[in-house]
Amino acid sequence: MTYKKYKIREELEKRVLVLDGAMGTMIQRYKLTEKDFRGDRFANHPYDLKGDNDLLSITRPDIISKIHEEYLEAGADIIETNTFNATLVSQADYHLEDAVYEINLAGARLARQAADKYTAMNPAKPRFVAGAIGPTSKTASLSPDVNDPAYRAVTFDQLVEYYTEQTRGLIDGDVDLLLIETVFDTLNAKAALFAVNELMKQRGQRIPVSVSATITDASGRTLSGQTIEAFMYSVTHIDLLSIGVNCALGAKEMRPYIEELAKKAPIFVSAHPNAGLPNQFGEYDESPSDMGKHVHDFLDHKFVNIIGGCCGTTPDHIREFAEIASSMPVRKPAKPSLDTHLSGLEPLTISKDVNFINVGERTNVAGSKKFARLIRDEKYDEALTIARNQVEGGAQIIDVNMDDAMLDAEKCMVKFLHLVASEPEISRLPIMIDSSKWSVIEAGLKCVQGKAIVNSISLKEGEEAFKTYAGKIREYGAAVVVMAFDERGQADTFERRKKICTRAYKILTEEIHFPSQDIIFDSNVLAVATGIEEHNNYAVDFIKTCRWIKDNLPNAKLSGGISNMSFSFRGNDVVREAMHSVFLYYAIQAGLDMGIVNPGMLQVYDEIPKDLLERIEDVVLNKRSDATERLVEFAEIIKA
Repeated sequence: MTYKKYKIREELEKRVLVLDGAMGTMIQRYKLTEKDFRGDRFANHPYDLKGDNDLLSITRPDIISKIHEEYLEAGADIIETNTFNATLVSQADYHLEDAVYEINLAGARLARQAADKYTAMNPAKPRFVAGAIGPTSKTASLSPDVNDPAYRAVTFDQLVEYYTEQTRGLIDGDVDLLLIETVFDTLNAKAALFAVNELMKQRGQRIPVSVSATITDASGRTLSGQTIEAFMYSVTHIDLLSIGVNCALGAKEMRPYIEELAKKAPIFVSAHPNAGLPNQFGEYDESPSDMGKHVHDFLDHKFVNIIGGCCGTTPDHIREFAEIASSMPVRKPAKPSLDTHLSGLEPLTISKDVNFINVGERTNVAGSKKFARLIRDEKYDEALTIARNQVEGGAQIIDVNMDDAMLDAEKCMVKFLHLVASEPEISRLPIMIDSSKWSVIEAGLKCVQGKAIVNSISLKEGEEAFKTYAGKIREYGAAVVVMAFDERGQADTFERRKKICTRAYKILTEEIHFPSQDIIFDSNVLAVATGIEEHNNYAVDFIKTCRWIKDNLPNAKLSGGISNMSFSFRGNDVVREAMHSVFLYYAIQAGLDMGIVNPGMLQVYDEIPKDLLERIEDVVLNKRSDATERLVEFAEIIKA
């Protein structure tokens, strides 16, 4: 893969860069007619074109070029292409789907010409072109039909197609970076990032990518419900140049969200607010000097690396910003975190300071007969109640599995996750997409806007398949559970667990460049007290493996399907719950970070009756040769 040299990173390390202001605000000043939008190129187009500002790059390039130059003259270091709505889904409103590539190419070339002109005038102040990629008018995370919350007006795959075509035009027009902005739905943004990443891989080139969200109101969330921290964790799987906030709010209202990003983002931060909040006529009243006070505050506190304007801002605003920025200190990105960061609508961090994460197991058709029956009967509302009960019972991640011979697992996964997205109480948690089928996992990944966990992949199919799946999971922005399986089968001893996990870790970190903190090992929780002597040390070996991984595979996390170990006592919940509690007591001490378990059915370790506790510890820790027999006998007494 070839890398074109871009100086923008170098410039951001030295100084605050100024982004331009609102293209739409400036176009409105020209009071253009239908004839202007049509030009010669679209004179006979059978549909109205007035209002399609992106088209002006073709039909009135003189106006767009003049606006670019006005912003550059005012001191802008970065100008955006006039392509905010230049995707197929937006251009379809004007029946101009076939012109998408042409519009983006023209928009990029006009901005390139203007930026190069001003760079040539003052090479010490290089100017850059950002390819503007808007959010489209559709949302992949929410249904537009209140009567059908599972319906989506656009799919992830469609968005990838739309964004790919737009990005092709922008890159061919020679932009310096791509700016995915005004993000109101993170799933849309993830589709854009996926498209950009795939296109750059195909072309063997990399250019910087920036992302900017819009906070819609005082709730501090995007339109699709995410907090700014959850948004950050959802999109930073790509090596971004910057992350920021734009539109919707004025600088004053935007401040707390920019401050939060400034503290936590290990990359550059941008802000381009509106000129205050819109008045009763939808206009913006904040003057350059009014906005300048807030911009000065942002820069004085080292909140941002890139400052610009959105709706209502003009070259006069940018001139004010540029003058302030010229003497301000540079923000240094935050130190990268080695914790595991996940997200639903809200963030979840797994670190050494977090004791244990409960992964709710009841939305798994293999783990809950009731859930399986509800899904088979298409009683999704009741199935959602099970998910909600898990959240109320203490689950911090929701495991969703639809692997059942009686189900179309892919279809059921998509529908259930769509419905989960409509339930804020549930969707605030990260999702664990659980399946043995890659097609089901991939379908699930295309439904969640947060940073999910895939459960699971392994070396069972060999290294090439393992690397392919891991690379895709990375592109979709998820963490991954790696099972201790290889071509020979399941690891059931300490040595086999150690060998397989080490091999998988090296492939992921050294070949795939998968973040070590997003690797979660499940080294196989296997049933004990089965009556087979070789099984007696399974729990001990699992606990021993946890400790070894923590000491030898830096930053990796540990998980397990806890209920597997008590399978011999199915039907006796008292014993099973006590076994889970004892097992977790020792496994957590050894480093276990999370477990798939029903959090509402765990006994408190210290409250387990002493006679039962003694017998269970003998089994779990393999303390005596007759441990199984003693627990089986005692379990019959309890059951009776």
